[in-house]
Amino acid sequence: MNYIFITLNLFFLFVCSISCKKEEVNVHFSEKNIDLETHQLASFSVVQNTEFLVVFESGLGDDHSVWLKKKVADKISKKSDVLLYDRAGYGKSSIFTQVRDINRLCVELNAVISHFSQGRKLILVGHSLGGMLIRDYAIKYPSQIAALVFVDASHELYNNPTQQEEDAIYQLFKDAYGENFGATAEAKELIENSQYMATLPNLPDVPVIAITSMKTDSQHNEADRQLWFDSKEALKQGVTDFTHIVTYKSGHYIMVEEPELIIDNIESLLIKLKK
Repeated sequence: MNYIFITLNLFFLFVCSISCKKEEVNVHFSEKNIDLETHQLASFSVVQNTEFLVVFESGLGDDHSVWLKKKVADKISKKSDVLLYDRAGYGKSSIFTQVRDINRLCVELNAVISHFSQGRKLILVGHSLGGMLIRDYAIKYPSQIAALVFVDASHELYNNPTQQEEDAIYQLFKDAYGENFGATAEAKELIENSQYMATLPNLPDVPVIAITSMKTDSQHNEADRQLWFDSKEALKQGVTDFTHIVTYKSGHYIMVEEPELIIDNIESLLIKLKK
C-alpha cells in the first residue's frame, strides 16, 4: 500500500470537486455560527425535534457540502433531524492555528453537537478521516450514541503514514490552498492520529454499519483492498450488531458515486432504532 499514491488520487478528486461546490443550493438548511471563543464553526441543520439527530462528519479536505452533492443529507432530513458543519479552516468556518489532531477535533465536534442535540441520541456518519473522529467521539461519549455509520473510514491498521508521506500530503494541501486551510493543518497530525487511535478501546455496543469500497484501480489492487476491508472489520470488536457492506461500484467517495447506498442504510438504521 502506497499512502502517497492513494492520497494523491483522493487529493485530485477533491480538487475537481471544489469547482462545483458553490453551485450547491440547499435552501432548507438553517445556517448558524457556533462561537468557540477562539474561532467560529459554521453549522447547517434541519431541526424539527425528531427522535434522533443524524450528524455528518467529512473527511480530510472536504467541507460539509460533500454530503449535499448528491443530496444524501437532504434526503435523510426528510426522515430525521440532520446536522452538518465545517471544521476550522474549511468552508465558512474561521481558522484556528493550534494543533488540529483528533482530540481537538472531537472537542469541537462536541461543542457543535451540544447546540443541537437537546439530550437526544445521535447517529454519527463519518467519511474517511471523519470515521476516526466519530469513533473517538463515540468512545468518549457512549451514552449519547444511538448508532454509527462508517463510510470508507480511515483506520490506523491501514492509514499509518511515514513522516515522508505525511510531509508530502501536508505539502500538497499547503501548495494548493495555503497554510491555514483546514486540510493543511490537519495533515500535520496524520501520524499522531494513527498512534492515538491505536490506543482506543472498543466502540460502545450500539448498531454499527461500515460501508467499504472494494473497487480496484491502478493504486488499489486486490491485496490492498483486502487490507482496507480488514481494517474496517476491526471495528466490530465488542459490537453485537455490526454490519459490513462492501461495494465494487464506487471508489472512496461512496456518498457521491453511490449515494443511495448511504441513504438506504441510514434510513434502515432509523427504522430499526424506532422499533
